[in-house]
Amino acid sequence: TVGAELFRVNRGGDITFHGPGQLVGYPVMSVPGRRGGGMADIVAYVRTVEQILIDVAADLGLAAGRIEGSPGVWVDPVERPRKLAAIGVRLSRGRAMHGFALNVDVDLSWFSYIVPCGIADKGVTSLAAEGVVVSMPEVVELVALHGARLLAPGRPVERADEVAASPAAAGGPNGSRDLSHLTAPPAERPSAVVGSKPTGVSVRLRGRLAEAGVGDGLDISERKPSWMKVKVRTDPSYLRLKRLSRQLDLVTVCEEAGCPNIFDCWNEGTATFMLLGNRCTRSCGFCAVDTAKPRPVDPGEPQRIAEAISHLELDYAVLTMVARDDLVDGGAEIVARTVQAINDRSPQVGVEVLISDLGGSASALARICQAGPDVVNHNIETVARLQRAVRPSASYARSLTVLARAGQAGRVTKSGVIVGMGETGDEVKATLADLAAVGVEIVTIGQYLRPSPSHLPVARWWAPDELDELKRFGQTELGISHVEASPLTRSSHHAGAAAAAAAAAAAVVQRGSG
Repeated sequence: TVGAELFRVNRGGDITFHGPGQLVGYPVMSVPGRRGGGMADIVAYVRTVEQILIDVAADLGLAAGRIEGSPGVWVDPVERPRKLAAIGVRLSRGRAMHGFALNVDVDLSWFSYIVPCGIADKGVTSLAAEGVVVSMPEVVELVALHGARLLAPGRPVERADEVAASPAAAGGPNGSRDLSHLTAPPAERPSAVVGSKPTGVSVRLRGRLAEAGVGDGLDISERKPSWMKVKVRTDPSYLRLKRLSRQLDLVTVCEEAGCPNIFDCWNEGTATFMLLGNRCTRSCGFCAVDTAKPRPVDPGEPQRIAEAISHLELDYAVLTMVARDDLVDGGAEIVARTVQAINDRSPQVGVEVLISDLGGSASALARICQAGPDVVNHNIETVARLQRAVRPSASYARSLTVLARAGQAGRVTKSGVIVGMGETGDEVKATLADLAAVGVEIVTIGQYLRPSPSHLPVARWWAPDELDELKRFGQTELGISHVEASPLTRSSHHAGAAAAAAAAAAAVVQRGSG
């Protein structure tokens, strides 16, 4: 009734509040056991998390401490205790989940609607309420510093922020807390002008790039390297597939996204079908798919796709989709019904789905997984630092969650990374490590090609030998079953062969462990 949402979560503590002005931190890590072995020492872990925040407060000139029997961080714990940070932790198979909520500059009136953490006789406070004037990015820096020191003592720590840590980057231009510059609709993105030469790139997109530490990139008129050139080949198979897609009123991502491999794949009789129309509700900086108000869902689409795949006599089919944030389930029902229609009509055909993040909906993802696709593919697209510039309506962490959940549902998982948008080699390797950590078995890595002057510029061209090194690193050092990496690699290119290679690699590992 007061405008808050209620979520039930499995973690320590009683009811608490999360909202604007809080820094919420969830360390996800293996908790060491007690001295001499045995079960994980959860008490020591909670004390460590408390100490991180106590040290942060001390750096900001505020004395804070503990109260025995009341986990959290407290100001004036003896005379007039006021909770500065709440802590609630769950342990699963020795791994910590959930964490802390530090009140930086939050509306404390929200706590009047609850008994915070079940403690009725003590108050709640914030850094701002205690007279500490500090920005959220500054607090993030201190938490990262002390978190690394106490949670990973003596070990090198790599930062991979989804929003850069400077005040201007995290809060918007001039250090404000307005993030609208990250998510403005296309109509509000006027073309930028540098000197007297229109760049075609919007002011907002240029701002996001600058905040991520990326410059203007290569001029769109610059000649591509020899390894980025594709020959046009309109063989009979290509023309037949093109004709069939028109007859059945189908949309292929091969055409909509301007894929450079269209001649290669279509001449082989392979295509990636795009479900739910050709209008996406998101405006990613790298993508050529149209962004406009979507048309109504076509309930006959699953059967038409299944019919086309049957006519083409494919061994492996790839289904992708536009993001449909206008739909409650993000379009999951149509994807699931299409998988089922293909399995019913052509049970011998392998099916891969390349899906959006579905808004993070666990139930929507479960619906797709239950339909029985052989591979669930969701592209993380780029490194953490560039997420806001490259795909402002998505999230690095959410994408990892989608892939982890699909793996837990028993599906083979796959993801893709685009390089050449301003990332470093170490950042790509860190992203591969994150994908490996959530069990992704197939990864594609390919060079970014700029669809138009209004899209993200190409920062640089990655040479074939650099991509070969990423393939070696992913497979040899991280144990990813199959990495497809080349300048022209795209998420669906040679998808059937990649799935077969991953299955063969997994079988070898299983025999070796057996």
